[in-house]
Amino acid sequence: MKKSPPIATTAAPVAAKKSPPPLAYDVRPGQSIELLKELHILTREGKMNQDSQRKLKQVYHLFQFIEPLLKEVQATQAKSGSQKYGIQLVDHGAGKSYLGFILYDLFFKTLSDESHIFGIETRDELVKKSQVLAQKLAFQRMTFLNLSVADSITSSFLPTNIDIVTALHACNTATDDAIRFALHKQAKYMVLVPCCQAEVASIFNKNKGASLANNALTEIWRHPLHTREFGSQITNVLRCLQLESHGYQVKVTELVGWEHSMKNELIIATYKNLPRTRPQERLAEVLETLGLGEMRERFS
Repeated sequence: MKKSPPIATTAAPVAAKKSPPPLAYDVRPGQSIELLKELHILTREGKMNQDSQRKLKQVYHLFQFIEPLLKEVQATQAKSGSQKYGIQLVDHGAGKSYLGFILYDLFFKTLSDESHIFGIETRDELVKKSQVLAQKLAFQRMTFLNLSVADSITSSFLPTNIDIVTALHACNTATDDAIRFALHKQAKYMVLVPCCQAEVASIFNKNKGASLANNALTEIWRHPLHTREFGSQITNVLRCLQLESHGYQVKVTELVGWEHSMKNELIIATYKNLPRTRPQERLAEVLETLGLGEMRERFS
């Protein structure tokens, strides 16, 4: 007698353990998640939209450029025996202070010296919000000041000498203001990401009619789109020459890929006491050739 085949049974599947979703978005080790939530880069549920992800990537990429400069300041101070004073960093046009807070969180908060970050911003409501957040997070060596550039140069709330000046997406002439501040404060380093330069383009537009008849180079900026783009480009060229004419070594590179930001130029200046005559001559020549003589004082 044939045996009946065994009845197939299906074992109940073992429930797979759910691992918590990774905090993806390339959040750096040691980064305070609470800070990212307070800055509205992360939602309360720990999620991030595309715009916030792009913003965080830019700040992190900028941090990669700034961190070696911070360590260089520390090394120089250690050699001179002045490391107790720590690093004095000023972030001009701080806005909501994404850069300042993340710099503090990733580097400054573990330091036991007098290192300090100052955020300079002309919008009082943003200054107050940053002050409240710094207090909430116990970031005690952060100060936010509602000051113009002229006032920040002479303010008693700021040290006489500054090690590093940053300006992330400082619009139009705000980058020039940050440079002027840094020169007055004899900053060792400047890290600048210029944005929305319109001043030079406005002068090109004003003088375009007369220039077209006299200078074939005017064709470079004859069309409105070219006026804007060339004006932005030449503004940064003039800034680099200005910095070199004050003895700085200048490096120009991309901040992040163009898919993340069209305002993508990063200028890093290091004071080396280099010869000044040649860049001063070049600066004067460029201003004269392009009909920008009225801007000599701006870039002096």
